[in-house]
Amino acid sequence: MTPVGDRPLLAELARRRGIAVEYWDWQGHHRVISAETIVAVLRAFGVEAGTDEDAEAALREAELSGWRRMLPRVLIGTTGEQVILDVHVPHGDPLTVEVLADDGTAWPATQLEHHEPPRWVGEQLTGEARFALPADLPPGYHTVRAGSPSGDAECLLVVAPPRLDLDSLPAGQSWGLMAQLYSVRSRGSWGLGDFADLATLGRYGAGAGAEFVLVNPLHAGDPVPPLQNSPYLPTSRRFLNPIYIRVEDVPEYEGLDRKVRRRIKKAAAPLLAADTRADLLDRDATWAAKLEALHLVYDVQRTRPRQAEFDRFKAEHGDSLRRFATWCVLSEQLQGAPWPEGYEDLESPAVEEFTARQEDRIDFHAWLQWVADDQLAAAHAAARKSGMAVGVITDLAVGVHPSGADVWALGPALARGVSVGAPPDPFNQLGQDWSQPPWRPDGLAELGYAPYREMLRTALRHAGGLRIDHVMGLFRLWCIPHGATPEEGTYVYYDHHALVSILLLEAHRAGCLVIGEDLGVVEPWVRDYLAERGICGTSILWFEVDGGRSRPPEALRELCLATVTTHDLPPTAGYLAGSHVRLRDELGLLTRPLAEELAFAEEERAGFLELLRERGLIGHDSTTQGTVEALHVLLTRAPSRLLGVMVSDLVGDVRTQNQPGTDQEYPNWRVPLTGPDGEPVLVEDLAAHPAAESLVTALRRGVPGH
Repeated sequence: MTPVGDRPLLAELARRRGIAVEYWDWQGHHRVISAETIVAVLRAFGVEAGTDEDAEAALREAELSGWRRMLPRVLIGTTGEQVILDVHVPHGDPLTVEVLADDGTAWPATQLEHHEPPRWVGEQLTGEARFALPADLPPGYHTVRAGSPSGDAECLLVVAPPRLDLDSLPAGQSWGLMAQLYSVRSRGSWGLGDFADLATLGRYGAGAGAEFVLVNPLHAGDPVPPLQNSPYLPTSRRFLNPIYIRVEDVPEYEGLDRKVRRRIKKAAAPLLAADTRADLLDRDATWAAKLEALHLVYDVQRTRPRQAEFDRFKAEHGDSLRRFATWCVLSEQLQGAPWPEGYEDLESPAVEEFTARQEDRIDFHAWLQWVADDQLAAAHAAARKSGMAVGVITDLAVGVHPSGADVWALGPALARGVSVGAPPDPFNQLGQDWSQPPWRPDGLAELGYAPYREMLRTALRHAGGLRIDHVMGLFRLWCIPHGATPEEGTYVYYDHHALVSILLLEAHRAGCLVIGEDLGVVEPWVRDYLAERGICGTSILWFEVDGGRSRPPEALRELCLATVTTHDLPPTAGYLAGSHVRLRDELGLLTRPLAEELAFAEEERAGFLELLRERGLIGHDSTTQGTVEALHVLLTRAPSRLLGVMVSDLVGDVRTQNQPGTDQEYPNWRVPLTGPDGEPVLVEDLAAHPAAESLVTALRRGVPGH
């Protein structure tokens, strides 16, 4: 490998394009990125730099790229602040600039004194004029228009609120439930937790005093088996996963012939029986039965009002929904086989011809999205109606499957040839490759961030809040060239001001709070910036260690979701037993001897137990249940506005949902909710569950103001 420092032109080009040429690893070592990695990442982002001549040409183009455009691709501002705009026209041309607000109002821009010398761009001497846009524009998506004798241009102006406020929350600390929805089943589930179970969980939580229920990503998954188990590796983040539909809750179900209903019930019977067993979850079986039933329900004649609602839904989501549905039908037809020539291009004649032949099937997949959207809305409404201040908080995954619907439909918005992951860290010492293609910063800007905005609207559409997984991805992503190991990647930096501002504008419009999962290696200023914009951070109690000693809860942040554990760690009972260390050893994920890791984990746990004893929360003979409760009560002493309680902790579950760094080695995302005895716990039984009742009582005693 050649250090990038040996190619100074390449290093300079990388810096210009926001690609890191060095970094400090988790052990404090300075790492220099290889030239091979830089070249591969640049190529994935549309820049060829294999030779010094290529790099020099790319640098020249970077110098002139802004001068080739009359207006920038996108402008980002905040209410109350003035946006300064540079416009490029043939030297000497007169120029007018105005803002057309999203309500149709025109606002004139003010030209400023500016003395930038003109430049030759090709054979055209080009001048630069500077304008100040109005500072009192309301939040929204506005249009900047520029006109001159040589031509006109428009660009998007995003005006975001400076920060979000937690207006939906009561004063003080609020607590809520956190659940992997698929694992939380009822006696009516078809082997997998669904939207009806989410509504039940919301009603239970509201009765227990919870203000929110945070669930795993509900993004669209594969339409054909074998289904992807991870909710964090969806096929699309712009649509929902219809596997969460409760078939019997679709209004047209009541219109089925009695014999057809009996047929559906017979197909569902084995899955309903599985709800009371602790077997691993079987998404393929659940989806096969639901798909057959939903076909039958789809064929039922809809009432005129229901058909009108469906038509409105299709019109609202337009081409995006149609393209997604088309991809689903193509996937069904091809059943995992390589796509024929021409089908990779959604605008090709082959795809157009296929679409014309499959109109009804495409309509069926659009209908699935409508039904899923309707049932998620009902679940959120049930939580709010039951008394939750926030209701459902959805989760936004980092990226999408490399051969999924979004990659097919979004074209230049996503990079090819690299995947997102994480460098080695204390918990994942070999690093991680998540296989997901990253956004292309230039592609997103060229599209006016439309795919990003659409993705956020789906996540916020029926929710009171949004959790952003790996929120550092709005600032930088660890990108790994295909064929390289995770440690051979590098950071790619993004226009965080644009991405965060659009996030705030969408959340402001939806009336939602935002939580950023900012664990792991995070530059300190990132947390400060997010807090200034009103985005909550995340604190996991087990990670709150300073100098080998557990930090007191009073040291946690106020603008934060504080939890004892997370879905990438065992439930608290399992963590106390050290199961996370032994599991990682069994899977070959440790880089240090097991005995050393166990000793380190024991020392860490001992620090927290000592803190609990100092606070009088446990004695020396505390049970596991007592310690789990005490750890949660400890967090009520934190200033953090949000406190999250895993449903698995409510019932004393011990099994890990997901072991990072593994795929088939561990049954990730397939573990149902069970008690410490391994027996299933169903959502309708939570209210009468002794451990859940005890933990809720402890929380109510511990949460200030309750």
